[in-house]
Amino acid sequence: MNVPLRRVATVVLVMFLALMVSTTYIQFVQADSLNNDPRNKRQVYREYGNFRGPIVVAGESVALSTPVDDPYGYQRSYTNGPVFGHVTGFFSIVNGTSAIERSENAFLNGQASTLWIDRLQGMITGQKPQGASVELTIDPAAQQAAYDALGEQRGAVVAIEPSTGKILAMVSKPSYDPNVLANHDTKAASEAYTSLINADGDPLVNRAIAGNTYPPGSTFKVVTSAAALESGQYTPDTVIPAPDEYQYPNSTQTLKNFGGTRCSPTGEQTLADALRISCNTAFADLGVTLGDEAVRDQAEAFGFDTELAVPMTVTPSRFPSAEVTDDAAELARASIGQGEVKVTPLQMAMVSAAIANGGKQMTPYTVQTVRGADLDVVEQTEPSVLRTSVSPTVSQQLTSMMVGVVDNGSGKPARIPGVQVAGKTGTAENQKDKAPHAWFTGFAPADAPQVAVAVIVENGGDSGNEATGGAVAAPIAKAVMEAVLNK
Repeated sequence: MNVPLRRVATVVLVMFLALMVSTTYIQFVQADSLNNDPRNKRQVYREYGNFRGPIVVAGESVALSTPVDDPYGYQRSYTNGPVFGHVTGFFSIVNGTSAIERSENAFLNGQASTLWIDRLQGMITGQKPQGASVELTIDPAAQQAAYDALGEQRGAVVAIEPSTGKILAMVSKPSYDPNVLANHDTKAASEAYTSLINADGDPLVNRAIAGNTYPPGSTFKVVTSAAALESGQYTPDTVIPAPDEYQYPNSTQTLKNFGGTRCSPTGEQTLADALRISCNTAFADLGVTLGDEAVRDQAEAFGFDTELAVPMTVTPSRFPSAEVTDDAAELARASIGQGEVKVTPLQMAMVSAAIANGGKQMTPYTVQTVRGADLDVVEQTEPSVLRTSVSPTVSQQLTSMMVGVVDNGSGKPARIPGVQVAGKTGTAENQKDKAPHAWFTGFAPADAPQVAVAVIVENGGDSGNEATGGAVAAPIAKAVMEAVLNK
């Protein structure tokens, strides 16, 4: 063979090898990424062409797929969409997924590894794959009560079953209707998403667990109280300073009590009374006396500064770094839930739930059971202890103190006839030119807790600058607790 022919043969051989390598690489190495690429229309048709499992609340589907006569095969729809929207999320051709639709996608679309038997049976019988159903822990009565009680106010509500960690309610306002995003008219769905992204109040953000975290205000005094009781140096009856005005350490600034009121004519009162009337000066002084490490350790024992998923990702709540609280003035602010302390409503519900459960904080979750197409259980969540937040003794002491807040203090609007309620109010400053946030967290019944709750109403809601946690947030918490207890 002459030289030119050898060269041509070599080039042809190299081209064949390159073609084989590239084909093999695409078919085996890149297969998954190409199949799952949202720009792959075949992937979209395949995803929509198979039956997607329902999302179920108390035996009723709140998200389901029904056959339609279009190229996609099935239409995803949401029952009572705005009420459950931030829990179910959306499943959209052009806008992707969110919330449970995203976190449980592998089960819902039938591709989870634990569903391999179902897929094998489908291959043998020639049936198309079917997704699994995902059953949630949400109590529909509590969810509706939270949604209705918040009204048109911006804020969020979370309710938890203390003994298990089941999330019974998760509502964020403003809400949205997932149905407009699931529309098969891609132009309409895209326009709806753009409208929601640009809407006032960020309706797509689940304020209960994500987005911008909030200063907890006086609800954090429960954490500071726990730190004091856990130290062994304090009891609910220990008398602590409660001046009319507190001088911040190393600062010319001073702190007064809400409305400039006096906590005690003597300038001191018991720890229980300080919590009952929510005395700012008492808790600022108490936090500095306890020290940075004690307050931070207690906050972390309740779950601050820790990653969490329920299974949706939760924004961590934060206690200020040691570099910040090394300044005693900042520690004083943090001890009353101001300064750089930032929380989610879920976090404050978890604080109350841990106290309600004898000090044991259970892992919060929203997915109870996953069932295959044959209704057999594929996966089930079992309650588990996440951490010990306080001792049983301190849990009892805090419960008694929080009952005092509702019976005879700032939390009276949360009282339920015939039921003893434990709670704590909060009115949290956030921006100088805006009204404070209104908070309430608590649980009921105090002697046999079935529900722990946290409520935030942004910028005082309808009451504006006149808002307090007791007047605005406590009645919402009451409505949710009653819905759970009256099942």
